[in-house]
Amino acid sequence: MGLPARLTETPGGDGRPAFGDPTSTAALTRCVAMDPAAFAAGHWGRTPLLSRAAELDNPAGFTDLLSPADADELLSRRGLRTPFLRVAKDGDLLPAARYTGGGGSGAEITDQVLDERVLRLYAEGATLVLQGLHRIWPPLVDFTRELGLALGQPLQVNAYLTPAGSQGFATHYDTHDVFVLQVDGHKHWRIHPPVLPDPLERQPWGGHADEVSAVASGPPALDVVLAPGDALYLPRGWLHSAQAQEAGSLHLTVGIRALTRYALVEELLALAGEDRRLRATLPFGLDVADPEQVEPELTETVAALRDWLLHADPESVADRLRERSWPAGRPAPIRPMAQAAVAAAVAADSRVAVRRGLPWRLVPGAPGRIVLRLFDRTLDLPEGCADALRTVLSGTAVRVGDLPGLDGDADRLVLVRRLLREAVLVPA
Repeated sequence: MGLPARLTETPGGDGRPAFGDPTSTAALTRCVAMDPAAFAAGHWGRTPLLSRAAELDNPAGFTDLLSPADADELLSRRGLRTPFLRVAKDGDLLPAARYTGGGGSGAEITDQVLDERVLRLYAEGATLVLQGLHRIWPPLVDFTRELGLALGQPLQVNAYLTPAGSQGFATHYDTHDVFVLQVDGHKHWRIHPPVLPDPLERQPWGGHADEVSAVASGPPALDVVLAPGDALYLPRGWLHSAQAQEAGSLHLTVGIRALTRYALVEELLALAGEDRRLRATLPFGLDVADPEQVEPELTETVAALRDWLLHADPESVADRLRERSWPAGRPAPIRPMAQAAVAAAVAADSRVAVRRGLPWRLVPGAPGRIVLRLFDRTLDLPEGCADALRTVLSGTAVRVGDLPGLDGDADRLVLVRRLLREAVLVPA
């Protein structure tokens, strides 16, 4: 299984999302000490990979993404609310009421993180988990977007702050791949092979707790201490536990929420309702607890499903996968007020480009129309805009006055102004 290639416009004019951009490998090479193609062939979705700081091109380690001082800033001055913080101790999550409270005058909320309570819990050995940092901390917003483009997958980022000698969670597995980026301190990781290879999100480790415990008691496949600047890739399903050493530890976990073939199965089954045979009512009086009565109905249903699957429409499945996957990621942030000002002042000599990381698809619409599908909406536009749209969505910065297929600068400005206001384009 290789890393996804960039999805680009086909000769037929069918644009594709900008996920899977191989030019966005700088973020990936911060996480793996090997060529991305070799990583894809040898480790992606298969086996762990340890990359030491000396092997990675990270002069400052990962402190530029989130330092201990940055974590303190988030915990004390940014008004975090749940669920952006979780706290764990002795393998269990603590109730949010133990570290949240009222926001004070002018902030009439009851679940704001209170720094003095966080301090007390951390001093008592609790692990602090800052969640959703890919949405709230600018360096991680940018890093996550670039890494997501390289991998072709939506990502999430959590930070784990563990006091000296403490372990936040017992041995477990995740249902998504992760990159562990050690920022500060040292942490001892014990990695064991999966008890359930490639688990789905609906197959968490708690359902295999006895097996996890039994495997975790045996010799680990990987027993390492991560130091600042080290990185560790773990495919989903691999068992792991981690304990801070002589001082506190801060590491980032980048979760990769990849689609699976089971997602294809789910979407196929959702579409199978189009087949009348599969919508048929079971016979009157059928005893569903009797295998002998169920067997002929099962046989006929499987035959009908097989017939339907042989003629399943890839376009319909792709549409459903798009609706599932596109909203899971976010394109590059825009500055609403600045963007509005640019849209108002745009001119023929202005240069614009498509918003970085924006998934899009250009498809025919009603007669004389063309539809631009985005991750959260669709834009219906005159068919005469098609050439200009393909040009400006190509990823290359372009001068507004050079857009093809339109009668003059007035039409070009109308189109570009709308695309700026719809956050499709940004100033180059």
